[in-house]
Amino acid sequence: MFDKWLGTSWTELGLVVVSTVGIFLAVVVYTRLAGLRSFSKMSTFDFAITVAFGSMMGSVAASPAVTLPNGVVALGVLYGMQALIAVGRRRLTISKAVDNEPILLMAGDRIIERNLRRGKVTEADIRGKLREANCLDYGDVRAVVLETTGDVSVLHGSGDLDLDILRGVIGHEELVE
Repeated sequence: MFDKWLGTSWTELGLVVVSTVGIFLAVVVYTRLAGLRSFSKMSTFDFAITVAFGSMMGSVAASPAVTLPNGVVALGVLYGMQALIAVGRRRLTISKAVDNEPILLMAGDRIIERNLRRGKVTEADIRGKLREANCLDYGDVRAVVLETTGDVSVLHGSGDLDLDILRGVIGHEELVE
């Protein structure tokens, strides 16, 4: 009766439990070996690999089509790829191939329209990020940057802005005009 009611058997449920625990333990071991950078969101590639980790965990846990050993090996390949890309990113050619560049969206209180278009960001998005950063006045804004991860950084306050912080940001020259 239980099988018909849930559409599964106790054996299948047991396999789901074993697979879920197994893949979770594999992620813990791989992360301990690879380091906390495994789950950082410092680049687009980091974000994509984190999504792939989650997808693989979910597939192994819930799908009988992906066995635990296959999932553990696939995770190992993903962690290995991440390590290789992380080392490779030290070279400019690889970094340019896998990383986005941050974009300056506001220089002081001035919104840079062409960079909004480039980043596919709206003025409403900017206002929302200013509110999240507790920015009370456009005059307090020093810079707003669309980071490589898609996050938006709001630099505000009454102090001077060290322009070196914005090195490598597309449009940073707008701050010295």
